[in-house]
Amino acid sequence: MIKVIFFIKRKPGMELDAFRRYWLGRHAQLVCKVPGVRRYVQSHTLDSIYDKREPIWDGIAELSYDDLDAMRRSAATPESRAATEDTPNFADMTRGAGLLTVEVVQKDGATNPWMVKMVGFATRKAGMEVEAFQKYWREVHGPLACKLSQLRRYVQCHPLTSAYRAGHQPIYDGVALSWFDNTGAMRDKPPEYRALRRDEPNFLELHPENIIITREHVFI
Repeated sequence: MIKVIFFIKRKPGMELDAFRRYWLGRHAQLVCKVPGVRRYVQSHTLDSIYDKREPIWDGIAELSYDDLDAMRRSAATPESRAATEDTPNFADMTRGAGLLTVEVVQKDGATNPWMVKMVGFATRKAGMEVEAFQKYWREVHGPLACKLSQLRRYVQCHPLTSAYRAGHQPIYDGVALSWFDNTGAMRDKPPEYRALRRDEPNFLELHPENIIITREHVFI
């Protein structure tokens, strides 16, 4: 299965509440009609983040398909075109982007709608090859993260190698999805957390703004 992650920022001048209502309502209805979509999830940035700063994204959308051929067939349908044509009604088309990924489930715990979901946007360390970055993230950093007792579920989303074809650089080198019971549990910093943070410079370019805290809405 493959997953497309879309990074969403509301269109200029649109109030946050209106943006959320439209995305959860009219747009979600259109996406749910698209044939071939196996899973559709919206993750909305929490209100508390806006009290501190304007987040890099107002949320992300995740659409999963059986494979690339299924995704291409889906994109060619009238239902998919209708959803695409609706996007400018709530999203800033000059900022949004998409990333075609495969999931690497590191910690396969259960989730529920009341949990918070941290979404991290990964950029590999300068000079590090893509294959080395993905291997390190998957085989070294991932197991370190799984030692966090308060972490309920942890999924790495790795871009397909085709995203780098002909020297192209995707918007991110990966997306990390981490679920916690609440924001208090997320902020807990046991020794395992400190070890995790010490490891980040070994493979990541660190950008503090490249994290949003969200709550997810599962439609399919």
